[in-house]
Amino acid sequence: MRFFGDATRRNIAEACAAFARLHDAAEASTLKRAAVVVALTESDDGDDTAFLLTRRASSLRSHRGQWALPGGRCDAGETPVEAALRELDEELALKLPPDAVLGLLDDYPTRSGYLITPVVVWAADSVAIKPNPDEVASVHRIALDTIERDDAFDFTAIPESSRRVIRFHHRMSLIHAPTAALIYQFREVLAGRQTRVTDLEQPVFAWT
Repeated sequence: MRFFGDATRRNIAEACAAFARLHDAAEASTLKRAAVVVALTESDDGDDTAFLLTRRASSLRSHRGQWALPGGRCDAGETPVEAALRELDEELALKLPPDAVLGLLDDYPTRSGYLITPVVVWAADSVAIKPNPDEVASVHRIALDTIERDDAFDFTAIPESSRRVIRFHHRMSLIHAPTAALIYQFREVLAGRQTRVTDLEQPVFAWT
């Protein structure tokens, strides 16, 4: 268990700093830039550190109703960190300063044409979270020990690709890449492992 406090923040910041992040510069010119947030906050019981996971609103044009980390497309001239913080505010009314950023994970290219930069942030005061109903159906706090279980993730195959499909098992649901891949890499960073996830496949329904 990682109690939510300054010691945990320092430990996670150190783990992120020790992670040798890859930049996907070769694909950046052909893919649209986007950013998502691994927002660390208190768990529901207040005893553990958790991250925020949302269920996308059913009214959205794409990927409606799916599990997702807060985030979205980068605006013109916007850095991934700036986009991540803006999207967190727009989706959950959680406004954080730049010094809340603990680190970045690997850029992940999606089948739908995006290059996603995951931004890890420390959300010390999350009591004021207010989901934007136009974008978010619900928001959930996922304790870090949940993703560290041996059975939290598995890998399967699909006939359409030679790459492994990653799945995160959560509350009787299966969460797929890109979200599952990014959460999995964050789990590996916490464990001090340099694990790459860009070769992990998405299910066919997420290709468009």
